[in-house]
Amino acid sequence: MRFLDAEKGSNVMGMSELKKYFHRFGYLPNLDTNFTDMFDKNFEMALAQYQAKLGLPVTSKLDSTTLEQIMLPRCGLRDTNHDILRTTKHFAYFPGKPRWEKLTPSTLTYALSPEKTVKYLKRSDIKAAVERAFAQWASVIPINFMETEDYSKADIKIGFYNGDHGDGDPFDGVLGVLAHAFSPESGRFHLDASETWAVDFKSEKSKVAIDLQSVALHEIGHILGLAHSSVKEAVMYPSLSPRSKKVLLKLDDVKGVQALYGSNPNFTFSSLLKSNIESNKANHLGPQWSKWVPIVLALILYLYK
Repeated sequence: MRFLDAEKGSNVMGMSELKKYFHRFGYLPNLDTNFTDMFDKNFEMALAQYQAKLGLPVTSKLDSTTLEQIMLPRCGLRDTNHDILRTTKHFAYFPGKPRWEKLTPSTLTYALSPEKTVKYLKRSDIKAAVERAFAQWASVIPINFMETEDYSKADIKIGFYNGDHGDGDPFDGVLGVLAHAFSPESGRFHLDASETWAVDFKSEKSKVAIDLQSVALHEIGHILGLAHSSVKEAVMYPSLSPRSKKVLLKLDDVKGVQALYGSNPNFTFSSLLKSNIESNKANHLGPQWSKWVPIVLALILYLYK
């Protein structure tokens, strides 16, 4: 690849397109967007910021690890700019830490658009995937999510859209940006209809298939007030590879959202750890993990006091 190991002072054909990518996601803000192919000081600073934000080695070069990250499909929300309020090196919030205030008393309604959908998935399967994603968040905060058929009055409105769909953030076709959602109390949750959405990888064989539940889980985090995390394992990390899943909240996700809404009275960190370890075991990490559960739990709880 012609960009590999490019550094400050290089002039590489196509660099201007990379600059557009960095501008879109908040790393080259408030600059003249008539970008050149020169690897200049501003791009070097943006690259270092990108690497630090996404937990990559900060080399200030376009190394293979960074280029692989850039190529991954991702959420359309910007990672970092003046609109993002960072409170830790992990999770982040929108400016002013907005949260839902109009809970009645602790319920948000959601609805799928009756028109903006994809025909190759059963509506019941879409609903089930979205319901599982909402259930994850409901299990850790004192908010219930209830589906309604009245789309116009729902707090959270979910739909599949193509290209420029009127919100100032057009979709870009297959892979690239997968979806985006807006901060509280907007409730807008848009998925790119051009993607190959999957609810079951056993039946959907496409190499570019994207897991609907994983993306829904991430975007609901934005709807609740979370911005992007720097923790790669977290649901709120911005990228997701095709044919991969992130369907369980991680500690970073939970800490971030509970700082906004408090804890579900039935939630315990031990239950979170147990569910994650059971998931890892299901992914062939082996039974030897069980003996480490008490030690790992104690360490995590100590670090996140």
